[in-house]
Amino acid sequence: MKLSEIKNQLRKLEAIAFQLPNGDLVPNHFHVTEVGKITKHFIDCGGTVRIEEVANFQFWEANDYDHRLHPEKLIHIIELSEEKLQIPDLEIEVEYQMKDTIGKFSLDFDGNYFQLKPKTTACLANDKCGIPESKPKVKIGEWKQKETSCCAPNSSCC
Repeated sequence: MKLSEIKNQLRKLEAIAFQLPNGDLVPNHFHVTEVGKITKHFIDCGGTVRIEEVANFQFWEANDYDHRLHPEKLIHIIELSEEKLQIPDLEIEVEYQMKDTIGKFSLDFDGNYFQLKPKTTACLANDKCGIPESKPKVKIGEWKQKETSCCAPNSSCC
């Protein structure tokens, strides 16, 4: 989800709720402690230099259980960040304190909740670093059936 998309969704809402991948909701007394632009300038394992940018939101919980962040306030925080930090319409990454470490999530919206989606790693240079391509999976019964039909009598394949 991009910054423009979250602002559009927030304009339609009366309350904000973020749902974790396990179905739990981020407690509604959370704070957005940071909105920023993160630039990652790196070289992948195949030697290609890359630059990635995301808009980063950091969530934090305190023991101020009466705190509630309203949609219009989050829109204001996002717009102020876009203006002051010159943030373009980037994809959003959310940092949230998990039990033992900070979790990083992408963001989606299901019509009711903003969904924190797990992020994964991957090799960006499969063709250069020796990772074999996965072989197509074929069911033995289907393979034999195709082989049989290909080499049927009078098929000219044999």
